[in-house]
Formats: sequence, C-alpha cells, structure tokens
Amino acid sequence: MSTLFIRQFTAGLAAAGIAILLAGTAGADPIATLRGSEININQPAPPIAEESDESLRRVRNYPEQPPTIPHKIRDYQITRNANKCLTCHSRTAIADSQAPMISVTHFMDRDGQVLGSVTPRRYFCTQCHVPQLKVKPLVENTFVDIDTVIGKGK
Repeated sequence: MSTLFIRQFTAGLAAAGIAILLAGTAGADPIATLRGSEININQPAPPIAEESDESLRRVRNYPEQPPTIPHKIRDYQITRNANKCLTCHSRTAIADSQAPMISVTHFMDRDGQVLGSVTPRRYFCTQCHVPQLKVKPLVENTFVDIDTVIGKGK
C-alpha cells in the first residue's frame, strides 16, 4: 500500500470518528449533564455532605462485602502508629464499647497464618470500609442484590 493511501484512509477514519462523537453529544446523555456546565467553565465545589450517624448495621449486597461504617469518623486518626477504630473494635475493647469486633480475617497474613494482632495489610480500615453520606444519588441505581436475584429465579 502506498503511504498516500494510508494517510488518506487514516484521515477518513479520524473524520468519521469525530462525526460519530459529535452526533453522540447531541442526544440527551444524563451522565454528561451531571457537571452542570460546560467543561471549560469553573464551578464552585459542592459543599461536603453530612456523614450518616445512624449506628445501625446495614445489609450487605453480596458475600464478602466489607461493612460500611455507620457512624461519623471525622478526625479519626489512622496512621502506621495509631488506629482510632481499634479503640472500640479490637478484640479487647468490644466488651466495654459493645461495638462489633473486627473480622477474624483481619488477623490473617497473606499466607493464611493467624496472627495475635491485626495484620498490617488490614490495619488501614478506610481502604475497604467507608462511611455513608446523606446525599441523593446522582443517577438512578438499578443494582439488584443477590437475594432478590435468587428469589426471582424460583
């Protein structure tokens, strides 16, 4: 193939791609409108939402889902030297705090060996566990949990 043909073919593909992209933005794409303005317009940041503080355990949507944090954790220190979560959720603190103890899996190293204290890879709680905020969803959520799926299959 000649170089001229390849250049013309590539230019044609690029033009077609741009046309498809422009045609796609003409429709009512609800995701594209979440910003509230054109991308080149600076908008003020939205206010930080209030954390939920219900202290109720929430239903999990699938097996092995980390539980959410049902209380406020603002100003909780979690560093390599201190973990505020463990003042209530450690094995030795649950009798006084009445908080659920952290899972036994948090005491296992990567080889499945059970340790006497929380393994370093599970020490930083907010890597997996997150607090919930009092906000309205940005888009409709059509997620169906496994119990509902199993129930529909009968």
